[in-house]
Amino acid sequence: MGKTAALIVAAGQGIRAGGTVPKQFAPLAGMPMLAHSYAALSSHLSIDHVLIVIGEGQEAALRDALGDVAFVIGGDTRRESVRNGLDAIDAERVLIHDAARPFLSHAVIDSLLAALDTHEGALPALPLADTLAHGDVTLGETVPRDGLVRVQTPQAFRIETIREAHNSWPADSEATDDAQMVRALGIEIAIVPGDIALEKITHPADFAAAEARHFAAMRVRTAIGYDVHRFAESEELWLGGILIPHSKGLSGHSDADVVLHAITDALLGTIGAGDIGMHFPPSDPQWRGAASARFLEHAAGLIAAQRGIIDFVDVTIICEAPKIGPHREAIRASIAAILRLPESSVSVKATTTERLGFTGRGEGMAAQAIATVRVPADNA
Repeated sequence: MGKTAALIVAAGQGIRAGGTVPKQFAPLAGMPMLAHSYAALSSHLSIDHVLIVIGEGQEAALRDALGDVAFVIGGDTRRESVRNGLDAIDAERVLIHDAARPFLSHAVIDSLLAALDTHEGALPALPLADTLAHGDVTLGETVPRDGLVRVQTPQAFRIETIREAHNSWPADSEATDDAQMVRALGIEIAIVPGDIALEKITHPADFAAAEARHFAAMRVRTAIGYDVHRFAESEELWLGGILIPHSKGLSGHSDADVVLHAITDALLGTIGAGDIGMHFPPSDPQWRGAASARFLEHAAGLIAAQRGIIDFVDVTIICEAPKIGPHREAIRASIAAILRLPESSVSVKATTTERLGFTGRGEGMAAQAIATVRVPADNA
């Protein structure tokens, strides 16, 4: 099937959650809430494009949370916001996700996309465990829960189907979700297993509960990365995402940023996701000259998709020249910005090999990195 887009609905004001900013931009488990689902969706290799729908006047908050990402302005209701997003998408399939459900896994995305091979739409859902009853001040009659489920997002659709559903929906009526609108066309929606981690965050207490669940089951993982590139004439020298003035540059994969490559491998190692060459093969021409920041963002996204948190990154640059000292803080700030970490969570060091070996002879550079992350126990 053709291209797949993801639409994150983040246009609400989040007034029930309290706080001074809308809840989608509020900090949760080490990053803005919106950043969790964005990382999970943008790092999934089957998703070609992620678009965020925000409220009017939220552009600065989005930039602070995610940097320069694609967005559209939503409407007065969720339905109108989704419609604005759908109008801006060029794809055959779309996943529509609420930013208030931040802890999205790749496993749920995989199940939804597989379901679209045989259905027009699909959603994740969980069975009900609690007894249901009518009640106000006193308890009323119980409600049978057989056949009832708790519906979650993202909800996945073939794009023409969900567009038809929105076009056909009465303008003076609101829908609780997009699947309801598709069902109104007489179309069946597939159900895939949901995830307790996808609980919706609505009230202030939900933040504390979500963080408690998230951190209680975390385990520490540490991994190292190592990379080498040779010097070459007429090449630029990129280190840590910073262009360094030098008589020679590094030659190799993408822009040959030996620092970002080493960190990328370290991060991939913490979740057992192979190495940079598996995700971005040097033989693939689309990566020739590519900015290595894309590789690092991808690795960070894979960790976020497993609901992991990057705690610390340390990298050592090994070379005789150029001198790293004058550029150290710029490199550190660049790495922190790419990973959306405070600079205190990034360490950059440099050393020589006392003129021994290929780095000592000035033939190239090397970098060694170590990363420490926390991942949920079910992924550890």
